[in-house]
Amino acid sequence: MREGWEAVIGLEVHAQLNTSSKIFCGCSTVFGREANENTCPVCLGLPGALPVLNRQAVERAGKAALALNLRINRESIFARKNYFYPDLPKGYQISQYDRPFSESGTVEILTSERDEAGRPTEWVLKCFGITRAHIEEDAGKSVHDIGHPEKSHVDLNRAGTPLLEIVSEPDFRSSWEAYDYVNFLRRTLQYVDVCDGNMEEGNLRCDANVSVRRRGAERLGTRVEIKNVNSLRFLQKAIDYEIDRQIIEIESGGRIVQETRLWSDRENRTYTMRTKEDAHDYRYFPDPDLPPLEVSDEWVERLSSGLPELPEARRQRLMKQFDLSVEDASTLTSQRELADYYEGVVTASGNPRAAANWILSELLRELRLAAIGITRCRISAADLGAMIRLIDNGTISGKTAKDLFVEMFATGATPDEIVERKGLVQITDTGEIERVIDETIAANPKQVEGYRSGKTSLIGFFVGQVMKVTGGKANPQAVNEILKKKLG
Repeated sequence: MREGWEAVIGLEVHAQLNTSSKIFCGCSTVFGREANENTCPVCLGLPGALPVLNRQAVERAGKAALALNLRINRESIFARKNYFYPDLPKGYQISQYDRPFSESGTVEILTSERDEAGRPTEWVLKCFGITRAHIEEDAGKSVHDIGHPEKSHVDLNRAGTPLLEIVSEPDFRSSWEAYDYVNFLRRTLQYVDVCDGNMEEGNLRCDANVSVRRRGAERLGTRVEIKNVNSLRFLQKAIDYEIDRQIIEIESGGRIVQETRLWSDRENRTYTMRTKEDAHDYRYFPDPDLPPLEVSDEWVERLSSGLPELPEARRQRLMKQFDLSVEDASTLTSQRELADYYEGVVTASGNPRAAANWILSELLRELRLAAIGITRCRISAADLGAMIRLIDNGTISGKTAKDLFVEMFATGATPDEIVERKGLVQITDTGEIERVIDETIAANPKQVEGYRSGKTSLIGFFVGQVMKVTGGKANPQAVNEILKKKLG
């Protein structure tokens, strides 16, 4: 950010509610079907087809609203948002306007600026306001990359997919605050099982409203909307680019035009899509085919009582209960399934620090290499905990454990099965270890002389030789202690 300037950023996040069918009809919401396969007269907007609200979509929206600390209105109104676009078959979108499903919330999230390498500098808790979260249907998709290069096609499989649009207050002052907020939303919605959060498939999309003003000024600058960003990293880069673009434009004597722009990840810049509309351009009015949506206090209470522990609360609990760092606790709670797995390993092993270390280093690396998630991991939490117990009670060494872990990940076998089959039990008999050490010392007189003349780093050579002879089974602590005594 150039000195003397301040950015003002507001975000509109469109989260696809993970229902089995669309919001006003029974068509499937499964991703990846043939173009226009998931359609019917209702989502095609054919004359005489009447919408019927999907109860499951309302429940998903309710859980999301409660998880985001929003007030659910006991009565909300569906409205028609009128505009023309080729992938909007009815010529209007069913959405909500002046009486939304939920509104007026505040969330507290962990956020940080980053250095040039993208590493967090200092984590702080900040509060950000959410104006509203309303229910609406999605439009279709225009396809420009098939067939004749001068023709476009329309795929209406997404038309009618249920969305929750989460509109923030303009509370963000940097691209990284926006990044951390959207990541927080994504994680929270996944925790309560209302949205898959898969940005590549369009399950979570973000529009950013960006303006700049002189630092200390109260009046907001002209805002520009960056539309349909489908990656957290692209969102951060697009906001940074737009901030710089606007400052340069103003400082050079130009002015900012209210418009909608798109982000090009190939060119790393935003470009004009269309002049930005205001609310009156959409000619909102209540949908005459849909009655008000009414929910009861009992319904809200039932949803609230069924919510799981939310990610921010869980992160704070794990830090306090298991003495974890902010970074480690944040990673372990980034997915509900991963947090469940970690706590399962802790229960099975009784060693919270070792459980975190094995998951954060070995397990997450293997999952990345295999391109799978924690739910498809062949090592159960109980088995990883059992392996850690084998290390702690001296049955196997840390080196043996790493080889054991690789085989467990590949085969799904339990640690006890592999240890028994391969005879990996650690040698703790000091008499046997002394015998191997005596033979090693006798076979390497030059190294013995070097160690005794002051080259104490040669201790590593002797440890390596003993481990080689014992197949890595000798207890490392016992080996070090006996070697130091015998070498003098």
